[in-house]
Amino acid sequence: MTCLVVRAGGSRVFPHWKALFAELMPELEVREWDDPTLDPARIDYALVWQPEPGRLAAMPNLRAILSVAAGVEHVVCDPSWSRAIPLIRMGEEETRGQMADYVLWAVLSLLRDAPRWQAAQAAGQWVRRERPPLLSSEMRVGIMGLGSLGRAVARRLTAAGFDVLGWSRTEHTIEGVSCFWGESQRAAFVAECHVLVCLLPETEQTRGLITYELLEQLRQPSGLVNVARGPIVVEADLLRALEEGILHGAVLDVFDHEPLPSDSRLWHAPRVMVTPHVASEASRPARARQVVQTIRALERGEAVPLRYDPALGY
Repeated sequence: MTCLVVRAGGSRVFPHWKALFAELMPELEVREWDDPTLDPARIDYALVWQPEPGRLAAMPNLRAILSVAAGVEHVVCDPSWSRAIPLIRMGEEETRGQMADYVLWAVLSLLRDAPRWQAAQAAGQWVRRERPPLLSSEMRVGIMGLGSLGRAVARRLTAAGFDVLGWSRTEHTIEGVSCFWGESQRAAFVAECHVLVCLLPETEQTRGLITYELLEQLRQPSGLVNVARGPIVVEADLLRALEEGILHGAVLDVFDHEPLPSDSRLWHAPRVMVTPHVASEASRPARARQVVQTIRALERGEAVPLRYDPALGY
């Protein structure tokens, strides 16, 4: 019998996982991560969040690792993890839909100065608008990262009437979206955008990519939405751009350190809205469905989407 071991949510939620897989794939044996009676040699698949270093390497017959999240840094940070074992990211329809909803809300919030009104309400102040707002059709939104989530966000923003641009490492074609690619086209892309939406993976090439110099190239009024990873944005540069008025507003869901420390300047930075890494949190049933679809495809010898490529870093 094919065996799946689960480390996602702890012992409290494991019965829910087991019940879901019993309904979706009754022939699958589902075991808890810390089950002392489980022989590591019997494990075929692992569904994980932040596995302890060395544990995956101790499973000699592991056929694939399935991340419970869209990100895989919690797996690849383990130097003992074998790059030969397929690593699959989470990214089913519910994940994409939630991300698209969040980014649409964030962009609309920047369009209508929601960070300013939020600060005024907290201070009990009745303040007037500094300038007439742009219409959605006048705001140019640039998406950095055109993977599964980036494409879903681009489609949602386009349907809402925004002028959408996209930038990625390699060439993409998306209907209704002006696409740029490669380092040589990045500056031209940024210069066309009012709001930058970061959906890039965290890699050696993307860490520290969004700097003060990049932000000051944006059209005015400018904004930033970061729903990717905190280290992609240089925090000191972001704060400087906000304090100097180079950046008109920001909606931030990810940070260098999470939870965001109580003494972080971002809590009280001007024109910033902070959310606690909640942009896209698919339900357990949706994640279980993707896991079952992936396992069945792998059992049939088929290629599966959202497979991590060590050479690319995502």
